[in-house]
Amino acid sequence: MKQVLKAGNRQIDLSVPVCMGIINVTPDSFSDGAQLQRTGIDHFEVDLDLTLSRAEKMVRDGAIFIDIGGESTRPGAETVSVEEQLARVIPVIEAIHKNLDVCISVDTSSADVISEAITAGAELVNDIRALTNSGALQRAVESDVAICLMHMQGQPRTMQTIYKYDDVVKEVIEFLQQRVQSCIQAGVGKDRLLVDPGFGFGKSSEHNFKLLKHLSEFASIDVPLLVGISRKSMIGGAIDRPVDQRLAGSIAATTLALIGGARIIRTHDVAATLDAIRVNCAYLDA
Repeated sequence: MKQVLKAGNRQIDLSVPVCMGIINVTPDSFSDGAQLQRTGIDHFEVDLDLTLSRAEKMVRDGAIFIDIGGESTRPGAETVSVEEQLARVIPVIEAIHKNLDVCISVDTSSADVISEAITAGAELVNDIRALTNSGALQRAVESDVAICLMHMQGQPRTMQTIYKYDDVVKEVIEFLQQRVQSCIQAGVGKDRLLVDPGFGFGKSSEHNFKLLKHLSEFASIDVPLLVGISRKSMIGGAIDRPVDQRLAGSIAATTLALIGGARIIRTHDVAATLDAIRVNCAYLDA
């Protein structure tokens, strides 16, 4: 069945799963924080040349989306001001928009960052708070960008210390269904929507793997599914390896996500993830 996502002026075919490359322009991301910092200064400032080079490699490796985030959402992360988010992400979005033909995603919950990012060239809003922050839904409605609605219980600072579910699969699906309906009622076309179960966001390792095991049930929401599991603690816990040694585990989980129906895989490792997608497609076509 053909699935097409409308994102700004783009119509992206999701009949075959695709990759979203991750670029975190933060000093404290769990995986790649501070790698893109300008050297020789005593505060965090993005090195645009280095960041653009990383984005170029991801596009060469096959990324259809590049996801830009200026606020770490790792467990325990501190809140970042809107002004700081804008200073981090807008120059990067502008540079990628000017130099690369790729769908730019902005990872934010802020209405003001959403507006400025769209003006700078973003065509997808990837929101861990599913457009529940003040003004966020309205800003998205006023645009023609695609929207990814994610489930999170709690907030980043405390989400991995306080969480409770009676039935994690049912509750996450019900939340995402409600947010999809809220967007549609507000005027967002269903063909602009994605959902993300939110692996690692207010969930234990057991919750995460239960969601992965029952991922096919998310088809009931009837919008494409984005999955972000790359290098996360659920992988580290299963294989007992540090963040920089979780590629094989991430690819194994990616394969399971593809079997479960994921259409977009958000990843730090585009080339290896695309290999997993190609093998999965060859298996299904056999």
